[in-house]
Amino acid sequence: MLINYVPVLVMMLVGIGFGVFAVVLSTALGPRRRFKVKRETYECGMPTEGVTYAPTPIKYYVVALLFLVFDLECVFMYPWAVHYRKLGVFGFVEMLVFMLILFICYVYVWKKGALEWE
Repeated sequence: MLINYVPVLVMMLVGIGFGVFAVVLSTALGPRRRFKVKRETYECGMPTEGVTYAPTPIKYYVVALLFLVFDLECVFMYPWAVHYRKLGVFGFVEMLVFMLILFICYVYVWKKGALEWE
């Protein structure tokens, strides 16, 4: 029974080995010299004034995750729409349940204020 998992184990070991090999090789062969030019600003050529690091508000990450969740709705609806006639009433009820769950999630996110930009 466990003999069936040997190819999976070999593939995982090959993948991990390749990743480790690439990191070790780039560390061994990569340049180590530091120049003044490498530490200078490069985007606009102007020296920065004030704080150079500004943390990104968590709001952007929340909106990005919500976009992904609700965008997956479209991905799941496309195959359903293509095979709608073959699925019949069962497929229709299944999609209604799916849409109801997503609508409840949307209302919850809305009531929590995750969509506010204040």
